[in-house]
Amino acid sequence: MHETQPAGAGATARIASLDILRGAVMVLMAIDHVRVFSGLPAGGPTPGIFFTRWVTHFCAPAFVFLAGTSAFLYGRRHGDLTKFLLVRGAWLVFLELTVLRLAWTFNFDFAHYEMAGVIWVIGWCMIALALMVRWPLRVTAGFGLAVIILHPLIGFPLSGFLASLGAGGAALSKVLYIGFFNGPIRFGADGPNLIVLYSFVPWVGVMAAGYAFGAIIALPPARRDQWCYRIGLGAVALFLVLRGFNLYGDPQPWGASSGGTGPAMPALLSFLNTSKYPASFLFLLMTLGPVIALMPALERTRGALARWFTVFGRVPFFYYVLHIPLIHAIAIVVSLVRLGAVSPWVFANHPMGNPPAPAGYTWSLPLLYLVWAIVIGALYPACRWFAGLRARRTDWWLRYL
Repeated sequence: MHETQPAGAGATARIASLDILRGAVMVLMAIDHVRVFSGLPAGGPTPGIFFTRWVTHFCAPAFVFLAGTSAFLYGRRHGDLTKFLLVRGAWLVFLELTVLRLAWTFNFDFAHYEMAGVIWVIGWCMIALALMVRWPLRVTAGFGLAVIILHPLIGFPLSGFLASLGAGGAALSKVLYIGFFNGPIRFGADGPNLIVLYSFVPWVGVMAAGYAFGAIIALPPARRDQWCYRIGLGAVALFLVLRGFNLYGDPQPWGASSGGTGPAMPALLSFLNTSKYPASFLFLLMTLGPVIALMPALERTRGALARWFTVFGRVPFFYYVLHIPLIHAIAIVVSLVRLGAVSPWVFANHPMGNPPAPAGYTWSLPLLYLVWAIVIGALYPACRWFAGLRARRTDWWLRYL
């Protein structure tokens, strides 16, 4: 797809399933972000806590993949795709390191803590995609699939080689693949320390594949549905085979004890416990397969719930920027009500680098879900207002929110 295609050429009507999916992703994402401030662990040891975390695993892959698809559809309507991706990508990286970092922590200790989260990696992947949109679409698709499938074979060896080159190479290895393992990236004795939660690989492959998937989304509905079923169900089947026989695609075989110590997880939980950091091939098959397979059904979904998700799905980044500080503020209120005081823990360096929650602070699962429901309900009117604003106006700055 060449970016100089005239604006409006091959324009497509708005795809309802994309808005519904994005909205569902936003709503589910908030569960895990409430969990961060609840003091509960990220998965396990009980099925309730495990699935509270697991159900949110679909969010980041869908978020990144659909960002690529949206870029493709944007390019069909506008002639400035490369510029748009470069500017939006740099803007997202900046916001991650400033506004969102403050929203997570409510502290100003920038000198000692920075986090490269999902918005960071989306920003860098958009910058990379700005170069790839000039490639033939088949090349972009092939690159994306190659990164997704092959990164388990080359990622760790390449990272080891980079780390052997010294401090600069070690830092690059964390940004590209290793992430937060072996500690943060340190910029001098006085910081800041950058914790890379989402490494560039394999997410750049996910966004490139999502961009190429835009060509399928632009097909007539019957053909689009066929391809969605083939790709989505094929990914699920491949996951079941590869995971079932522990053949390839994840560093931790299912059935093994957690981290090699302690009792083994229940079989189902172990089977589903694929690696997110960095996202393994099986993690991406497990999450993207069902998402793609559901798209035909979602395209025909109507009713209040579909309209509700659509509101969030039309303004996903606006929602994202608002929901973290809102969750954080509610956590302060919960601490005050339950403990009689605001625990200093709520001002720690969330969601990475924070110490365990203090005694008596940790929430129950029902409280976690109650706060989640309050957050979603509170954000709906604001998102509906902003979605209406974007529908009525064409100001350039609205593209970046």
